[in-house]
Amino acid sequence: MKKFKKQFIVLVLLLFIRLSSQQIDGPSFDDIRSQYQNLPKNDIRALPYVSDYIRKAKKAADFKALTQGYRDAVLYIPDEKMKLVYSDSMIYAAEKSRDNSLLTLAYLGKGIIYYFNYKKFEPALDQYLKAYDYSKKTEDLYLKYKVIYHLGVVKSYLGYYQDAAKHFSNCLSFFEKESQKRKHQNEIYNYKRGYYNSLHQIIICYRNLNRQHLSDSLLTLGIEKINRESEFSLERSYLLKCRGISGFKNRNYRSAVIDFETALPELEKKDFSYASVVYFYLGQCLMVTDERKGVEKLQKVDSVFRKHGFILPELRQNFEILINYYRKKADIGKELYYTNQLLKVDKALAKDFTYLSSRIHKEYDTKDLLEKKEFLKRKSTLRLYLLIVISLLAIILIMFLTWRYYRERNIRLRYERLQERLLGHSECPEIKDKAEEAKKITALSPELIRELSEKIRKFEASRGFTKTGLTQHDLASQLGTNYKYLSIYINEIKGVNFKNYLNRLRIDYITELLNNDRKYLNYTTEALAEECGVATRQSFSDLFQEINGIRPQDYIRQRKQEIRK
Repeated sequence: MKKFKKQFIVLVLLLFIRLSSQQIDGPSFDDIRSQYQNLPKNDIRALPYVSDYIRKAKKAADFKALTQGYRDAVLYIPDEKMKLVYSDSMIYAAEKSRDNSLLTLAYLGKGIIYYFNYKKFEPALDQYLKAYDYSKKTEDLYLKYKVIYHLGVVKSYLGYYQDAAKHFSNCLSFFEKESQKRKHQNEIYNYKRGYYNSLHQIIICYRNLNRQHLSDSLLTLGIEKINRESEFSLERSYLLKCRGISGFKNRNYRSAVIDFETALPELEKKDFSYASVVYFYLGQCLMVTDERKGVEKLQKVDSVFRKHGFILPELRQNFEILINYYRKKADIGKELYYTNQLLKVDKALAKDFTYLSSRIHKEYDTKDLLEKKEFLKRKSTLRLYLLIVISLLAIILIMFLTWRYYRERNIRLRYERLQERLLGHSECPEIKDKAEEAKKITALSPELIRELSEKIRKFEASRGFTKTGLTQHDLASQLGTNYKYLSIYINEIKGVNFKNYLNRLRIDYITELLNNDRKYLNYTTEALAEECGVATRQSFSDLFQEINGIRPQDYIRQRKQEIRK
């Protein structure tokens, strides 16, 4: 019992010490964040708690927590200059943490501020590229593709549509695949949102690249999918806006107006830049039937520009339309006003869009000259490539024809020499007996020589050499003589060894058949080899070449040509 009391007292003391420690150290990071994390962004009520969070993180030298604290400060501070200041602090804390995921998040956050708050797209792109470098060292795939997406948004805005489309294509594949894997609702939402935003951006890229068919196909797919969702109202408005633009370009003004008017309320609340795009295209649709209503929408584009100092490049034409409209109305004041506004637009675009600045000049001569120059360069380069390719092909063809000519001529000469030999017009290198010369040196008696000569003559006359696999022992046994005597006779009287003796008989025999009997000209090489007793096709071809100086296929081809003549 006493032991139990002691344990109870110790437990109470430990609990008291822990509670006292918490009171001294203050609330935990999670406790502090729970006070404000559900508040909407730019809500200043969160700032005192964010200050406590940052103070605690600094005291603990917890750079991961400090990065989170500065990230929260960026989210809740309404002042745009202070957002940029806190984003720099976030980068500092992330660098101290040496965590690649945090560094990715920090540079991405600063880029987003430049893009969404300051509309400074070039520094935003610089930050996104730094974030991308760090993202390659992290295993957080969602963060990686979030960077790729935002980098693509800036590139698209700057006019690098081809490059941006590659970013969005990769994002589409990733977000779609992951949205089907993940089971947690928040994760599913984030991946689907990433998918629809990537789809929206790639549709814009393909439209600007004049790949309208592909753009419309993706648009149809996206709207079918998003209509089955209960969320993503802003993303649905983006797609309806794109469909309206497609309808406008195809002169389906009525359906385009419906899409624009459906998309506009959500865009006016959450994205003034794309609301301005809707005003532009909706105004042109309405002008077809009611110029006054159409002009009212076009004037709203100017209102957005005056309020935010921001405009998309494709909206430049909005001011040209208004200038022309008031010129026709002879309203010099309004024409002058919108001319001045157009100059301001050009200045703004030239300032923020290095890549696009050359494309906002509308002088026909400059554009035409550049197009002609580019066309001539492409034409000249193409001609050079074609000339090189044709020259190489011509050289190869000449070399081939030359080789073929000399090869055919050589084959023809060898064929003619062989034919002369067969017709007896030249010395025939047949195997003849050398009995008179051999009498002086041979170990065989004259009677034995005469006997063997007669037997060999009968062997040759009966075509016994056409038996495949015939050996010297086989022939000696067949002739009823001693193997040694036969060997001496062939070597000394015939002047060759047994192998060459048989080979010569076989090739001479088949050559005579080919020359005198046309049916053999249609035999395959294998059949000809079998006919004369040679074991294999290759051995036959090699022996024919060695003895006659020409391949059997070439001899047959030449012989057929001669017969046709």
